[in-house]
Amino acid sequence: MPNIQLSGLAILLTVVATFIFGFIWYTPLFGKAWAKELGLNMDRKPTTGEFMKGITLNLLGNLLMAWVLAHNCAVWNPTTWGLPASTEMTPGFMAVMSGLFTYLGFFLPTDLSTIAWEGKSMKLFFINTFYHLGNVLIASFILIFVH
Repeated sequence: MPNIQLSGLAILLTVVATFIFGFIWYTPLFGKAWAKELGLNMDRKPTTGEFMKGITLNLLGNLLMAWVLAHNCAVWNPTTWGLPASTEMTPGFMAVMSGLFTYLGFFLPTDLSTIAWEGKSMKLFFINTFYHLGNVLIASFILIFVH
């Protein structure tokens, strides 16, 4: 059986970092293009209740992603399985593989479905899918390097 050790500090830092990354990605970097592709009216300010609901759900989603991804990151570590640390399986390699495989298996298929079934544009697909890739890579690096 694997011996999975989770770091509460790493999970907390991941939640904060992915929240900040999402803010940067969807506000100054691609906010206007993202809103245009979704048909959102950027002149309308959300109510305090809507804003707090959005923040709360986003933080909850980031927490769940960080907690599950922490388990995924752990399985890439040979020591989790009672094996000696590997010189080939460096922490950076584990972070990239964990993030990349999570993205390829869970985020990319969902993002592709938005084109196939929801009629979303390729522009929106690329904004969202590169956000998801960056997000899981940032999270994986924090979860593997922070103990």
